[in-house]
Amino acid sequence: MNHKPVEGFSKLTKQGKIDWLVNEYLEGNEEYQNILKQYWNENAELQKLHDEFSENTISNFYMPYGIAPNFLIDGKLFALPMAVEESSVVAAASKAAKFWIDKGGFKTTIINNKKLGHTHFIFNVEPHKLLHFFNFSLKKKLMEATEDITANMRKRGGGILDIKLVDKTSEMPNYYQLKASFDTVDSMGANFINSCLEQFGKTLKQEVAISEDFTQEEKNSLQIVMNILSNFTPDCIVRAEVSCKIEDLKDDSGISNEEFAWKFKQAVTIAEIEPFRATTHNKGIMNGVDAVVIATGNDFRATEACAHAYAARNGKYSSLTHCTIDNGIFRFWIDLPISVGVVGGLTNLHPLVKFSLALLGKPSAQELMSILAVSGLAQNFGALRSLVTTGIQKGHMKMHLLNILNQMGATEEEKQYFVTYFKDKTVSHHEVITEFNRLREGK
Repeated sequence: MNHKPVEGFSKLTKQGKIDWLVNEYLEGNEEYQNILKQYWNENAELQKLHDEFSENTISNFYMPYGIAPNFLIDGKLFALPMAVEESSVVAAASKAAKFWIDKGGFKTTIINNKKLGHTHFIFNVEPHKLLHFFNFSLKKKLMEATEDITANMRKRGGGILDIKLVDKTSEMPNYYQLKASFDTVDSMGANFINSCLEQFGKTLKQEVAISEDFTQEEKNSLQIVMNILSNFTPDCIVRAEVSCKIEDLKDDSGISNEEFAWKFKQAVTIAEIEPFRATTHNKGIMNGVDAVVIATGNDFRATEACAHAYAARNGKYSSLTHCTIDNGIFRFWIDLPISVGVVGGLTNLHPLVKFSLALLGKPSAQELMSILAVSGLAQNFGALRSLVTTGIQKGHMKMHLLNILNQMGATEEEKQYFVTYFKDKTVSHHEVITEFNRLREGK
């Protein structure tokens, strides 16, 4: 297939973009036009709102929006909104919530809420000379230069917390950073942080240019490489935990409470020491976290990047959750680095995001951090509970059954038949196909 590049694609109308795509890549097949348009919202204004969230938009991509009820978090009962396409995620979270509701529920603690950003620059100068300049002149100038940018944030109780000069010359010649920490209150704060950092870069250049501390050759060597926030926020941490007496760990799988607690702890320890297991283990945690992150209009890519960087912070990729058994008490917890907002971005625009935040009682950013950590912990508890008892496939495939049947064009009557058929059996793709064909042939 020899396709031609397109000029001015972004300037085409939405219909123009679709026509070009269908004609250039899809042989003019009208069916593809219909697929795209059937996902448009009938409300033209609402569709226009969605179109303007991103660039070159031609349709909407739907994800299931589900609810996981019965989450007792810090004494309050929540129903969590979850936008996720994977079978069994919402069911597992709901089951874990129900398991812990009569055992005190989930407890959370905000350990810190600092966010970070850096001005990265190259400067061929002695480190001690730059440090003196930073301490006795530059730091104050950086704060003053950003006063207009930070005014509104400071009124809300946030702003720039600190600025440090970081010497990275041992890792890369002449490389330094201005490392700043921020409190962005209820916003995720990306635009605020980046605006401050870009001003840092300008101020650094201006102050070096007029300083008598440096030679002209040194001044000429200064290069501002970039000013950008970091999505790694190891100082923006929330802890969520559950605990109870081992005798209260009643499980319907048939094994004793003691065996369940022991196997569960072994499973967590394996994830702590074995990166191959930790990767899948943490992926399951993020099933729960990301589903609520998406439903509340936050950035799940940033959430993922931060969580996985934190999991590898000690030089080896490890579990985000931990478990202890001491004096007959089972304790399971997560320390999750996460930066989210409840104002700005999609939170004031997307109708379902506004619904999600209303459903959660219009939480502050810190309260949303707690909810997200709980969702991840619950998801992990549900997965490990299955793994150490009945196995993961029994529950997962039962949830996946409808997907298989829909692919095969099953009727509602046939779907009900299969739900009953697999009531006491483990679902397998092969078994579904075999029984489906037998059922159809017998008609």
